[in-house]
Amino acid sequence: MNECPSWQPSAASIDGANMTAFMREVNTRWGINLSDYGALHRWSVEQPERFWISLWDFCKVISIQRGERVLVDGDKMPGAVWFPEARLNFAQNLLRRRDESDALVFWDENGLRRRLSHGELYRAVAQFAAALRSQDVRPGDRVAAIMPNMPETIVAMLAAASIGAVFSSTSPDFGVQGVLDRFSQIAPKLLLAADGYSYRGKRFDCLEKLGEIAHRLTSVQHTVIVPCLDAQPDPRGIRAAQTYADFVAPHAGETEIRFDALPFGHPLSIIYTSGTTGAPKCIVHGAGGVLLQHLKEHRLHSDVKPGDRMFYFTTCGWMMWNWLVSGLASGATLLLYDGSPFIPGRGTLLFDYAETEGMTHFGTSASFIHSIAKLGLEPVTTHRLDKLRVMLSTGSPLAPEGFDYVYRNIKRDLCLSSISGGSDILSCFVLGNPAILVWRGEIQCRGLGMAVEVFNEDGKPVRGGKGDLVCTAPFPSMPLGFWNDADGAKYRAAYFEKYPGVWSHGDYAELTAHDGAIIHGRSDAVLNPGGVRIGTAEIYREVMKLPEVTEALAIDQHWPPGQRSEVRVVLFVCLRDNLILDQALIATIKQSIRRNATPRHVPAKVLQVPDMPRTRSGKLVELAVRNVVHGEPVKNADALANPEALEYFRHRAELQN
Repeated sequence: MNECPSWQPSAASIDGANMTAFMREVNTRWGINLSDYGALHRWSVEQPERFWISLWDFCKVISIQRGERVLVDGDKMPGAVWFPEARLNFAQNLLRRRDESDALVFWDENGLRRRLSHGELYRAVAQFAAALRSQDVRPGDRVAAIMPNMPETIVAMLAAASIGAVFSSTSPDFGVQGVLDRFSQIAPKLLLAADGYSYRGKRFDCLEKLGEIAHRLTSVQHTVIVPCLDAQPDPRGIRAAQTYADFVAPHAGETEIRFDALPFGHPLSIIYTSGTTGAPKCIVHGAGGVLLQHLKEHRLHSDVKPGDRMFYFTTCGWMMWNWLVSGLASGATLLLYDGSPFIPGRGTLLFDYAETEGMTHFGTSASFIHSIAKLGLEPVTTHRLDKLRVMLSTGSPLAPEGFDYVYRNIKRDLCLSSISGGSDILSCFVLGNPAILVWRGEIQCRGLGMAVEVFNEDGKPVRGGKGDLVCTAPFPSMPLGFWNDADGAKYRAAYFEKYPGVWSHGDYAELTAHDGAIIHGRSDAVLNPGGVRIGTAEIYREVMKLPEVTEALAIDQHWPPGQRSEVRVVLFVCLRDNLILDQALIATIKQSIRRNATPRHVPAKVLQVPDMPRTRSGKLVELAVRNVVHGEPVKNADALANPEALEYFRHRAELQN
């Protein structure tokens, strides 16, 4: 156990935290005396109906009605139903304000800067919603987007939600097949798409690609082209297409939005699994559950307050985009960015953005933090970050050394919230809390209302030991199901097959003595040499300490080849500055792992590759590499950002001996 925390909130910040205010309100309302977060979490799990209506009222959810019933069939998982009588509109809760303060700020890597006030955003949504209605878009219809993280994407999403249409998005760097693998399953009526995008100083024209996509997506009745590269893109080569400006022009006088009152469980969005092990699964999320869960995670677990300026580096193909957009419901200004986070010769623009715009919440990935640490950046000395209160990290486990770097080189006084959940629930199981301590290498706490446990191989809860992260009771942001899975068989098989009646999330984790959590990797990527389960993050932590290593990926290989009874650990590394992996560095890597982990963690082989395959949200794909090494097919390489990198792992002579 660490003797000293990495960060401790001041008494004043604890007293002023939304979490503290919520606990006071709960105590008063229910005549109880909860005194700390642990007690509040236990109460939220033991009294779910009281907790979720308390949250509803604390966050002032806008609804036509809530109804008397909170939870029906609460003993069924899946099968529980939340707020069956409630009627609300997701977009209405995000468009509460109509003043002229910033709602959206947009930067891109080329220097473009734009702002929309709350009033301007409201009017833009009113116009787009009217245009959607004119195209006969109705509740339940799908609106799909191939867009960068820019204001027009948010306008379209909110307009669709105001009607009750289901929104689904991906980023414009997807190839034709990657888009079709997703959108052909959901049959969108309208397609919104950028004419192109820029990345690392290069321009990528998408019009030809969009022409093919629109031709092959036969369900699409209308395509709207958003100018990103060309101020006046030519849509003539694209079926049923017109520009964004022409689409909304007939509705320029619209200033009001007709918010349809919809059931709590009405579908809001469709999010996709990465698709690296087969066709992407289409996960359907409900409006009410997403709204409540995001309000909880923003206001309580991230302490977002009206006027805060909230940033997350994300594309529209990652769930964190949806999570960011919901910040509007808490009165935050959203800081949007499109392009590469790294600019050659300049490091990163993101801290310029943080300083210039007074960023209060900086959201990024663990890989970004490790990358800027390797680059030796010291924002603590180069930038004024006095407004920054919370830094969030997700996508992969943040190693203890990442915590050290943030507090040493970014800012000493901030809450570093490592968070973990997934597209499956469009939210988090374990996350931060600015009113409690931050411990090095640990996620601070389990989410309120989330009955999170870690199960051992016998399906029993354990503390201090590693196992499968599970949730043993229903929660509102559970998916409505998978698209085109009428009997729910695929949904049940994905999450409830291993432990009947319990959500099995697929993370290999542990709960700590501080009541926090550590994620050691994905359960399906766990290594098993000699029958001992090893999380890949435990190896990465030691390897990434070495200055020569920029990335690492570990798999287990059946050994000898053709046999499945035994495996050995194989570690692949990328090195900096054109370094070559030699026997001395291999020995250093193995010694570091042996010294700081266990002999079981030491790889039998360490091999160098120039690049590693990753998803479009930046996650390394261990399973795809494992398949290639074993001569098995990668079922959906189009889901990868760089599928060509798989060739660096194929037919390696070193793995045959």
